[in-house]
Amino acid sequence: MAGGITTPELVAEVSNAGGLGSFGFAYSSPEIIAHDLKLAQSLTQGQINANFFLFPSAELPDSKTIEWAIEPLRQLAPNVDFTVPKPPFYPDLKMQLEPAWQLRPAVLSFHFGIPPEWVMQRARAHNIAIGITATSLEEALMIEQAGASFIVAQGIEAGGHRGTFEGESSDEWLTSFDLLLQLVRRCTIPVVAAGGIMDGSDIRKALDCGASAVQMGSAFLSCTESGASSEYKGLLLAENSQSSIFTKGFSGRWARGIENAFTRHMEGKPTLPFPIQNTLTGALRQAAARSHNAEHQSLWAGAAFYKARALKVCELMKALQIELEG
Repeated sequence: MAGGITTPELVAEVSNAGGLGSFGFAYSSPEIIAHDLKLAQSLTQGQINANFFLFPSAELPDSKTIEWAIEPLRQLAPNVDFTVPKPPFYPDLKMQLEPAWQLRPAVLSFHFGIPPEWVMQRARAHNIAIGITATSLEEALMIEQAGASFIVAQGIEAGGHRGTFEGESSDEWLTSFDLLLQLVRRCTIPVVAAGGIMDGSDIRKALDCGASAVQMGSAFLSCTESGASSEYKGLLLAENSQSSIFTKGFSGRWARGIENAFTRHMEGKPTLPFPIQNTLTGALRQAAARSHNAEHQSLWAGAAFYKARALKVCELMKALQIELEG
């Protein structure tokens, strides 16, 4: 969960309670990565995971296509200055990973594909485990062949971006448990279930289906230590909140979040390629955050986010353990 949601305090408290506290460092600078890892490590003796995006190469399309993509945004927010994005459109992975080699979290995980071989080799040299997201059996077998430590099986219920390797054309849109069952039958390395897992009964179901562990995101969004905004948390906990849906409007790639005015307006509208669209919409999201306007923010959340609870991390972890054993 990138964008400041996975604070060092949240990550450390998960690890202190026996979980694997995880950072989302998708767009983070090396300086922020180093700061957050150091702070979290000072707050826990437990293990920590650092997650990174593997961005595809992206080039600006022609000026007419850019204007088509900007126009619906101007219609929605005429007072926001939407300028043509300029490269680089995403951070350099080699620079992002430098703090990780120095501070050595227990795990590195990756989204949108398999990291370069030099990453795999250096992680092994530092005794750092590697986890990679799969949305299909084909991707999972590629991950296993590459020598990863474990596979994160991401079902369609998961909040945030779909982790497909080749984008939407190759996505099979499998549910968490349909995907999990396929992977545990064919893969020999551990499989971590992800998507729609919100309480101890969900964890038990995943473990009973062969998962070695589970990955949970939306369940922690409303925790006290989460960096989610107050309006974000309010919608997560609201009894009459909208459902979560998939949109390409914010980033140019399918991602699941709470429906709002932005997602409704952008349905069927043109977007720039991922992650250029994310840069384009940055000014709108920042203005919305400053004005506490949830209708124009990217509120990533899974299909079962309505089960979120307003608890401290330690309280949520205790509740999950009780539910799991109950």
